[in-house]
Amino acid sequence: MNFYPHQYIDRETGSVHTENLCADGLIAWMYGGARENAPRLFSALVSPRFSKMLAWLHYDLHRHLCQRQILHLFQTLNIDSGEIADDVSHYRCLRDIFERKIKYDACRPMPPAEKTPGVVTSPADARMLFGSFSDTSRFFIKEKFFDYAELIGIDKPRWLHQFRGGDMAVFRLTPDKYHYNHVPVSGTIADSYEIAGLYHSCNPGAVVHMATPLSKNRRMVTIIDTDIAGGAGIGYVAMIEIVALMIGDIVPCYSNNAYDHPQKPHVGMYVRQGQPQSLYRPGSSTTVLIFENNRIQFSEDIRRNMLRQDVSSRYSRGFGMPLVETDVRVRSEIARRISTMFRSV
Repeated sequence: MNFYPHQYIDRETGSVHTENLCADGLIAWMYGGARENAPRLFSALVSPRFSKMLAWLHYDLHRHLCQRQILHLFQTLNIDSGEIADDVSHYRCLRDIFERKIKYDACRPMPPAEKTPGVVTSPADARMLFGSFSDTSRFFIKEKFFDYAELIGIDKPRWLHQFRGGDMAVFRLTPDKYHYNHVPVSGTIADSYEIAGLYHSCNPGAVVHMATPLSKNRRMVTIIDTDIAGGAGIGYVAMIEIVALMIGDIVPCYSNNAYDHPQKPHVGMYVRQGQPQSLYRPGSSTTVLIFENNRIQFSEDIRRNMLRQDVSSRYSRGFGMPLVETDVRVRSEIARRISTMFRSV
């Protein structure tokens, strides 16, 4: 199986970039020959044990890199060392770079609250797509990235009903990205649970060739009630953090101040927009946001980018409709409230 080039649009510059996808040849082989001709081998390759072993080989095997090698990796991965909050002189391996902390208040500032009420911000530095679960929407995406019920949990009838016909956004984090998730909306946690699963790759080619892979992976689901005092006023929002190949863990680490005193989010806890919520360890990964029907509208530039037909996207080619990713920064505006009407209790 051959994968085609994959391009995305940089939101800040508007320029089109061709992505150099990590381990693209290996992923093509896994989701082509191995999946079709050696299903037992393929099952082993997407298992937790293999994913953690691959992560260790890639990120931990060489634990004695010198400062010159670390700085060379910053340059190779296009990482701005000036953003990093850690003392990089203590970095010794790729994992240290992957799990870096940044000065997010300075380099990823929040939109001014007084000018942007009801704003949803990106949970991550990531490449973003959006869609709708409503079959009357222009952006209807039916079971292309995941199975709706499977993703939320087939044993969660309340949330399956709550989000039916709603909107969703998919954020794909590549290995070079900052890998903390931040809270996309302020509110109170209404539910929090984990769903067991596998470790499929989130490579666009793998997503296209493997039916609904994202809902088959292990994931953490957090439901945030924003219809409270100090909340975003957009109803319930589901934040779903999904592991992928080489992601060994999702570490809950909500903090109200920088990264200090991290705590595990729990039901009834108030979480503030823009604050760190969790850390992926390590590799590529995906975060999905799901919104209630007719509560938000995605930013116009992201909408325009996604529909462009002059950009080579594996999603567009594989799914037969324009699906071009926009590279967005954590804590930047990606959607806004379109209704201030609170639901009846």
